[in-house]
Amino acid sequence: MINYFTYFNLPVSPTIDQAALKKQFYANSKRFHPDFHTLAGEKAQEEALEQSTLNNQGYKILTDADRRLKHLLDIKGALGEEGTNKMPQAFLMEMMDINEALMELQFEDDPAARVKVDGMIGGLEAGFDEDVAKVLNHYDDATVSKVDLEKLKDYYLKKRYLRRLKQQAPEV
Repeated sequence: MINYFTYFNLPVSPTIDQAALKKQFYANSKRFHPDFHTLAGEKAQEEALEQSTLNNQGYKILTDADRRLKHLLDIKGALGEEGTNKMPQAFLMEMMDINEALMELQFEDDPAARVKVDGMIGGLEAGFDEDVAKVLNHYDDATVSKVDLEKLKDYYLKKRYLRRLKQQAPEV
C-alpha cells in the first residue's frame, strides 16, 4: 500500500496543510505529466504515467477529510477488512431511533419529521466531532496511542454510517 502522505512529503495526520499538498501536487503534475515524456523511451513513459496516476489518486484522497482519515487508519492497520469492523453498541442503539424515523418518512413524507431527523443526525455528528477533536487537532504520528487510533476508527465508522443514512433519507 502506498503512503500518500509520504508521497507528498506531508506528515501523517488526519489534518494536513492543504496549501502544501496543492503545491506538491502541481510540482508532481509538471514532473510526471505524460506529455512531457513523449520523447522518452517506452519504459520512462510508462513510469511517468504510473506516477501521474498516483499523484492524481493521492491528491483526491488527501483533499477529502473522510478519505484521508480512512487512508491514515489503513496505513496504521487500525481499520479491519470491510465488514469486520464493529460499531459501538451504544451508537447502534441511537441509530435505531433514527432508522425508525427514516422508515416513517418513507411512508409519509412529513417536513416537520424530516427537520427532526436532520436535527437528530446533526446533533450526533456534532457530538462525534467534539469527542474526537483533541485527537484530530493534536495528532502526532510518532506518539499516537492505540486508544487514540481506536477513537479515530470509531469516529470514521460512525460518520460513514451517518452519511449512508443521509443518502437513504427521502428528499423534501
